[in-house]
Amino acid sequence: MADTPIGAPTDPIPVNLTVTQQFLAFLKEYGVIGLAIAVVIGGKLNALVTSIVSDLLMPLVFQPLLQAAHVEDIRSLQIGGIFYGRVIGAAIDFLIVAIVVFFIAKKILKEQVVKKK
Repeated sequence: MADTPIGAPTDPIPVNLTVTQQFLAFLKEYGVIGLAIAVVIGGKLNALVTSIVSDLLMPLVFQPLLQAAHVEDIRSLQIGGIFYGRVIGAAIDFLIVAIVVFFIAKKILKEQVVKKK
């Protein structure tokens, strides 16, 4: 059992069940419900981090620099119609989300290792 990969079925789903029962067994066996919950929470975490970056960090950190460059929003920076400011904003969003996910995963995995001992 310890060598079974994550998400791999432990036992085949019995075929003598109704289609509804087989479907519910499938959902439980592969952890689909947990995955769906994680996707919803992840989406909301992304919205929260994007708001923190756009509404708090960008104005606080970049406002003096942007005022010196006579720009209101970093996302409006462009050269020849190419909005490189949007890429910078998206990169900052990504880095913050990646850091948050890293620390959450590190904490969860550490707890799992402790439970195994």
